Amino acid sequence: MNTTIAAEDRAASRLVQRAFERLTGRGGKMLHYALMDDTPVGLLGLAAGPAGLRRLDFIEDEDQFVARLLRLFPDQPVERSSALDPVRRELEGYFKGKHFIFEAPVDLSAATPFQQQVLRELTKVPAGKVTTYSRLAARVGRPGAARAAGNAMHNNPVAIIVPCHRVLRGDGSLGGYGGGLPAKQWLLRLEGALL
Repeated sequence: MNTTIAAEDRAASRLVQRAFERLTGRGGKMLHYALMDDTPVGLLGLAAGPAGLRRLDFIEDEDQFVARLLRLFPDQPVERSSALDPVRRELEGYFKGKHFIFEAPVDLSAATPFQQQVLRELTKVPAGKVTTYSRLAARVGRPGAARAAGNAMHNNPVAIIVPCHRVLRGDGSLGGYGGGLPAKQWLLRLEGALL
């Protein structure tokens, strides 16, 4: 990024931060967001705070995504930013099949401790492989908690990078997916898990 644009982004962030503090009386860490409208699985919304990526959602439009961010993170000012360009580039490479391992830090702090445990375990399932809800639950020491593991997938805040598309039902069927079954099938085909 050129230094002039970076300086302009920092100045805009400071203005948003000050406006948020004046309006709410609270000081919160900035939540940056970006959109990806040119993906094979539809429109994606990304949001990151200081500790890493907090959201990667399948969305319908920008307004709906920003409203969701304001609901989920009421103590943080929200701004569209180029700060997520490195994550966008990683995802672009992923969609082209160039790599299936992400370097972007992920912040799962909004999830429950059990959900965090399941989602971290899920990141160990490599591209081209799949698992089930019951296997995931067993891998975190809760073999009877397949339904709770499914709930963790349903509430996964960082789709694709935390690869909940790699989780199937115990009978081998696809199950559900927040981005829709066509997106899940496309991602699994890209990774070589489906013919």
